[in-house]
Amino acid sequence: MKVWKRQLPLHIMMIPAIIFVFLFSYVPMSGVVIAFQKFVPNRGWFGSEWVGLDNFVYMLNMPEIFQVVYNTVFIAVMKIILGLIVPITAALLLNEMRTKWIKQSVQTLIYLPHFLSWVILGGVLIDILSIQDGIVNNMLGALGINPVFFLGDYKWFPFTLVISDTWKEFGFATIIYLAALTGIDPALYESAYVDGANRWKQTIYITLPGMAPIIIMLAVLSLGNVLNAGFEQVFILYSPQVYQSGDIIDTLVYRIGFMDAQYSVSTAVGLFKSVISFFLIVTSYGLAYKYANYRIF
Repeated sequence: MKVWKRQLPLHIMMIPAIIFVFLFSYVPMSGVVIAFQKFVPNRGWFGSEWVGLDNFVYMLNMPEIFQVVYNTVFIAVMKIILGLIVPITAALLLNEMRTKWIKQSVQTLIYLPHFLSWVILGGVLIDILSIQDGIVNNMLGALGINPVFFLGDYKWFPFTLVISDTWKEFGFATIIYLAALTGIDPALYESAYVDGANRWKQTIYITLPGMAPIIIMLAVLSLGNVLNAGFEQVFILYSPQVYQSGDIIDTLVYRIGFMDAQYSVSTAVGLFKSVISFFLIVTSYGLAYKYANYRIF
């Protein structure tokens, strides 16, 4: 009873958050019924014709659906890979800095883009990567290289998405890995130094194994985002000429639902993605618990 009384104020404080999640996360889930109907807005859910799985059959017969799924998985996997390699490398390099103010300044600079929305960064990237007067193409021209249409060439567009997303987010992940480095016993480095190990060997045999649990945990948990390639970024930067390699599931749902007014089909595509993502998330949390001893409850 004493514990219950002590925790009661905390549970009361959670009530607004629970109501918010219920209204905006659970109540809208009732809309998935549209995926099984030939939905007509003026008839509503109860007046629209029930068609069963016809919308899913139509979705699977769409000529671009498999290319869209491939684009989504490819872009998301590339983001996950670079999202692990770049922050780990940055954390190791920052950890080797001995001048405190330089280390803090660099850490602040690489962390800053995380706070900016893609609406702002999209405009910045469009200017920087412009084929006529963009800084990047001006530098390429100075080196004798022909201009590259990064945002208009379907071959370059996926890599532009991956690199720009990594640049925006790796600063945040770097902080996590720096925190993991602080948990490594300094006595291990002292012992390795006495044994004649240089900084490289200390990194290989002490630093990386010490960071391994957090690396494994973040890598496994990221599996749940395989079908999330970043709607906001893609929506702001893409154009019809890069649909072949840049169109993802979320942008397809947007175009089908809001531009073509095919609400039932767009709901079916979104539900298909959500179901697959659910199983990926469950699997990733199971792997995280098995290999990194990570659990939510």
